Amino acid sequence: MKKLMLATAILSTLASGSLIAKEWKEVRVGVEGAYPPFSWTEPSGEVKGFDIDITNALCEEMKVKCTLVKQDWDGIIPALLSRKYDAIIATMDITEERKKKVDFTQKYQHIPARFAAKKGTDLQLDKAFMEGKTVAVQRATSMDTYITDNFPNATIKRYGTADEAYLDLKSGRVDYVLADSAAISDGLLKKDGGDAFEFVGPKLTDPKWFGEGAGIAVRKADKDLKEKFNAAILALRANGKYKEINDKYFDFDVYGE
Repeated sequence: MKKLMLATAILSTLASGSLIAKEWKEVRVGVEGAYPPFSWTEPSGEVKGFDIDITNALCEEMKVKCTLVKQDWDGIIPALLSRKYDAIIATMDITEERKKKVDFTQKYQHIPARFAAKKGTDLQLDKAFMEGKTVAVQRATSMDTYITDNFPNATIKRYGTADEAYLDLKSGRVDYVLADSAAISDGLLKKDGGDAFEFVGPKLTDPKWFGEGAGIAVRKADKDLKEKFNAAILALRANGKYKEINDKYFDFDVYGE
């Protein structure tokens, strides 16, 4: 009986993948395609951007076939858990709340969040000032959590994409947009009409809401895949490939401190 129980336990462990690591000849990666400059979708349907170039470089370094799977942000973690793909590379902040559902690699970039508003607009980060102000965020992001936790008396408008939030700021339907500073710079300030807007308030980096940077999310059982990605991130940093991709999109090191 004891031998049978032991054999059953071993088979169960093998099935879970904890004794035998998967070879990972092919990795399916969930990407968003609606958050420039990290990812955007061309009229042809092709997805481009920093996250996409990093994904391809990581897969090349890992010597695996890389398949991109486009996914709306709202469902990006549920789709990972339901095995639609094996990893998420979509500028996802490593936060304690998300760690309850998925595992993360080390960071592959770290950019502060910022508010943007029409030039000349004041911003004070206290509840009295924010009462009645309308803030646009992308739904289910770290920025959404930050504004919800700290300024529940503000009017919070949540959008499926950052571009929708920028449009409402331009039209005057919201007072502020809160997003990654690089995304605001590329998606709003550098676009037509963007010179009417500017960053307001401080850079936001509190790890309670914004984590320790953006990492690659994987299922908790896939620790071998996480370690492959970790080794590849370090390799790209060391061999200059990361800098090459970084400099294509940014005039500063998005890896951060």
